[in-house]
Amino acid sequence: MAETQIEWTDATWNPVAGCSIVTAGCTNCYAMEMARRLEAMGASKYRGLTRRSGGRTIWNGVVREDTAALEIPYAWKRPRKIFVNSMSDLFHEAVSDDFILSVWRVMRETPHHNYQILTKRPERMAEVVASCVPDVLPNVWLGTSVEDAQACGRVEHLRRAPAAIRFISFEPLIGPVGEVDLTGIHWAIVGGESGRAARPIREEWIDEIYERCGSYGTAFFFKQWGTWGKDNKRRSKKANGREYRGRTWNEMPIAPEL
Repeated sequence: MAETQIEWTDATWNPVAGCSIVTAGCTNCYAMEMARRLEAMGASKYRGLTRRSGGRTIWNGVVREDTAALEIPYAWKRPRKIFVNSMSDLFHEAVSDDFILSVWRVMRETPHHNYQILTKRPERMAEVVASCVPDVLPNVWLGTSVEDAQACGRVEHLRRAPAAIRFISFEPLIGPVGEVDLTGIHWAIVGGESGRAARPIREEWIDEIYERCGSYGTAFFFKQWGTWGKDNKRRSKKANGREYRGRTWNEMPIAPEL
């Protein structure tokens, strides 16, 4: 587990390492290059998870369950919001049901933390949580990533997952999402892409999500413009900042009564 600069969480916890590309939102995933760097630094957990292709680092599909990492949250005494698997996907097809249930046991036994699980495979998440998890934990938030309209089908799967809080990460937002149905969605995170190969974001794409959030009572969190600002100019992430409509948006979800 590690402290993080991700704006919407406090720490990251990675009981799984490695992943594979599924849609366009994965193309410039920061975790691929980070895994390569960690391997170069001697971190055995990340050894052999990536390959080079076309001058860039990509996942090779190898996924590793790290049972030792399951003990880490018990030592974290101060309550935190914890992003589960910032370097992977807990619901990757190569992660066993038994290991997912082991992660759930840790989250059940550490109720002072709030766990934020983000997946690009919400269909498996809905299936496993509905059929294998005995109860809805109030400290576990379930989310999916939606980068454009083509990925909006994930929202229906997310809605089927029993959860205290459901959220969508519209990041990297690389296209409009249209009239996305936010029924049963408690939180929306919106952000542009960062890095040398970042794809531009458009303010009107953010506007439509912001307006949908207002209509559905969904908390709105604007994470970043990324490499491209609202004026369509390429600058550093820091220079483009987080301001949208004249302010920063750090709204957090409120869990309904279970």
